[in-house]
Amino acid sequence: MHKVSFDIENNKEFKIKMLNWANRFSIFCFLDGNGYGASDSFPTMLAVGALRSIALSPGNAFASLKNFFDQKPSWLFGHFGYELMVETLGLSSRHASKSQFGAGFFFEPEILIVINEGKVEINAEQPEDIFSSIERTLLINQTTAEIQIENTISEEEYFEILQKIKEHIQIGDCYEINFCQQFIAQQTSINPVAIFCDLMEVSPNPFSSLYKLNNSYCISASPERFIKKKGAHIISQPMKGTAARSDDPVIDEQRKKDLYNSSKDRSENVMIVDLVRNDLSKFCKEGSVKADSLFDILSFPSVHQMVSNISGEVEEGVHWTDIIRNCFPMGSMTGAPKRKVAELIDKYEKNSRGLYSGSIGYIDKNGDFDFNVVIRSIFYDSQHSNIHFWAGGGITIYSEPKSEYEECFLKAKSIMKVLAGKK
Repeated sequence: MHKVSFDIENNKEFKIKMLNWANRFSIFCFLDGNGYGASDSFPTMLAVGALRSIALSPGNAFASLKNFFDQKPSWLFGHFGYELMVETLGLSSRHASKSQFGAGFFFEPEILIVINEGKVEINAEQPEDIFSSIERTLLINQTTAEIQIENTISEEEYFEILQKIKEHIQIGDCYEINFCQQFIAQQTSINPVAIFCDLMEVSPNPFSSLYKLNNSYCISASPERFIKKKGAHIISQPMKGTAARSDDPVIDEQRKKDLYNSSKDRSENVMIVDLVRNDLSKFCKEGSVKADSLFDILSFPSVHQMVSNISGEVEEGVHWTDIIRNCFPMGSMTGAPKRKVAELIDKYEKNSRGLYSGSIGYIDKNGDFDFNVVIRSIFYDSQHSNIHFWAGGGITIYSEPKSEYEECFLKAKSIMKVLAGKK
């Protein structure tokens, strides 16, 4: 492969052309940090085409991925689906998997494109031809008509399930559980690139991605990092606690303060911090795992979020796949204790989560990686013309059902706005 850098006049315009160009391929993965800063977000990268690939199956997923990487250490892009908890937690599921993405998939790209302000670097056999082809691509960003979205669970049923979950908490089965509901739209066709661009207008988040695997798309405005490795240093940033933004600066600041001081949200957050610290201690040097910060409030276009930062130093000889295996699925999307709440999630949710609550990201040839948490995401199956997305939250003994139900819609607000054709 050859690496050539080119000047570009307009980053945003080039991205749209580039994504329309990439959509002619059967596989691509676009990661975008939306300008949040190198250490706090994804780099802006597009991986296109597959020189080689591996589909993962629960049971030997991480062993096979380790062998795949070790045979030829190289850049890999792809995903871990939530159903890999069958392997990592030793559980079975009552739900048949309907995800077109499968349990997991990674590919070594034919073409790797990296964008920085005013510059694009293309790694490929013929980078000049690729740049020219992208530049000639039409600037298509066509939105769609309003889409009819249906809940898969009624408000009354949601309240009944939350009462049952709180009974589990009261008797000591668990401390917190992340309960989610699915929204669907049938017989619907969209332009995934246009929807992604619209979503980035409404909700530009630091771990966003547009991921295509054959006929399936994940259109993600994720604000949350699952886990990152740089050298021996590991960082995880669980996000628990949400408050709506306000156009009134005084009200907005008060909501931010209220979130920071919320005993319910602090309780929810610290339980997941303890869970993540426990996960990291399985492969980090003794005494190196620490909470660098607790209860930080990060402000995004639609919401304020409570985030904590946990880090550690990896023991020598630990393979990067073992790091993921010991932490997956992420505690922010399960609850605590992880195995028990995963059982309860399977019992009370109506559908298999598929890629939702999973992770999309990359590994470089040195075994360093960065992965998001797949939330605030639209899943589109172009072959069967259907859309679904999820929203949920952490349920504790302090949870008030109506507030939790409303929080689901707050988290889905940007997605619903974009699917309604409004920006």
